[in-house]
Amino acid sequence: MEDNDSFINSPRIKENSDLLHEIGVLAHIEALERYIYNYKKLLIRGFNIFNHTTIDEIMDATVRQISEQFLPSFIAFIWKPIQTRENIAMKAYKDFEPIEIDLNIDCITPFEAFFKQYPKPIQFELLAYQIDNDEAVKPYLDINTEIAVPILGPFGLYGIILVGKKTLEEGYSYDELFFLQQLLAFVSQAIKNYLHYDHSLHDVKTGLYNHGFFMTRLNEEVTRTKRGDYHSSIIVLDVDKFKNFNDSYGHLAGDRVLEHIAQMIRSCVRADDIPSRFGGEEFTVLLPNTNNNTVWNVAERLRNSVAKMHVPWDVPLSQVTISLGIYTFDGKSDIDVPDIIRRADEALYVSKKSGRNRSTAWSPEMSNPHSTEESSTETTNNTLPEAS
Repeated sequence: MEDNDSFINSPRIKENSDLLHEIGVLAHIEALERYIYNYKKLLIRGFNIFNHTTIDEIMDATVRQISEQFLPSFIAFIWKPIQTRENIAMKAYKDFEPIEIDLNIDCITPFEAFFKQYPKPIQFELLAYQIDNDEAVKPYLDINTEIAVPILGPFGLYGIILVGKKTLEEGYSYDELFFLQQLLAFVSQAIKNYLHYDHSLHDVKTGLYNHGFFMTRLNEEVTRTKRGDYHSSIIVLDVDKFKNFNDSYGHLAGDRVLEHIAQMIRSCVRADDIPSRFGGEEFTVLLPNTNNNTVWNVAERLRNSVAKMHVPWDVPLSQVTISLGIYTFDGKSDIDVPDIIRRADEALYVSKKSGRNRSTAWSPEMSNPHSTEESSTETTNNTLPEAS
C-alpha cells in the first residue's frame, strides 16, 4: 500500500491525473486495490477455518465467516463419515445456531457423477436441471436450497455444502457468489482433510477405531494412570465360532455380523471410550477412568445385547454370541501395555474354555497354565472375580 501511495502521489501522476481519469487507469487501480483487499480477507477467513481440527469446529467457523458477510436462510453440511458406505451425517445452521432440518435423504450418490465432472459450486436450480432426477432433487428444492458446493476426494463425493436463499434481500450478487465459491472451496478442503485423517484412524469395515489408534491410546492411558493414580480397563472380545458364519453363509454374511457387532459396541460404551477392531473377529475397548465393577457391567451389557441381536440376511443366521476378557489396571500396577493385553487375552481364553458367551475378569491364577481349568470353573457370566 505504501508503494501504491507513492505512485498515486508522484508529481507526474498528478500532472496527468485528468488523462488518467479519462482513460480509466486510476479507476482500474482502485478496482485492483479492492480486489487485493478482498482476497486478503478471504485468505484470512480461509486460514481461520483451517486452524480448526474437528468437523464441528470447521462447520461452526464456516457459519461465522459467512454470516459476517450476509445472512443465508440456512447453511447445511451433508457428509459420509465412512467413505465406503452410503450412510450420511448432517448438520444445519440458522442465525448462527445449529437447527434440525427436514431433509429426508439417505444418500448423496445421485450427485456424484455430475460433481466429478464439474467440481465447483453451483446454483441448485441449475444442478437440478443437469441432474434430471426429480426424486433426488425434490428434498433440496423443498427447503429452498440456493447453492450446492461439493466436497470431493480420491474416493469420490465425500459430501455437499448447501446454502439457502438470502434472508433479507432478493438474491446473491455476483460479488457475494464469488465470495461464497472461494470461501467454500477452503471449507471443502478443510472437511476433506479432516475426513482423510479420521478415516486413517478407523477400520474400513466396521467404522470402529483401528488397531494402531487403540494401541496409541492405550499407551497414553497407562501413562495417565501412573500420573493420576486411578483405574482404567480394557475389554477384549471375540465372536464365538465366527468361522461357521463364513463357512455356512459366506464371507459377506460374516462381514454383516462384524458390522452389527460394531454397532452394538458403539451403543454400549461412552463417548470417551475407545472401541476398536483389533483384527479379524476380535474387538477391543479401552475404558479410561473405569474400575473393575464398572467395566464388568459394561461387558455384561454388551454380551447380553449381542446375544439378543438380530442380523438380517437372505437366510436366517445362527444366533451371534461373544466371549469377553476384562483387565483393570491402575497407576500402582507395574505393568506395560503388552502385559495388559496378554492378561485380557488370558481372561478371554477362560471365557472360551468355559463354554463361550460369557465374560471373565482376569485374576492372578490365570497366569499359571496349570490353573486354567480351575479358574474357568470359578469364573462364569454371572460372577465377578477379584481383579487387580
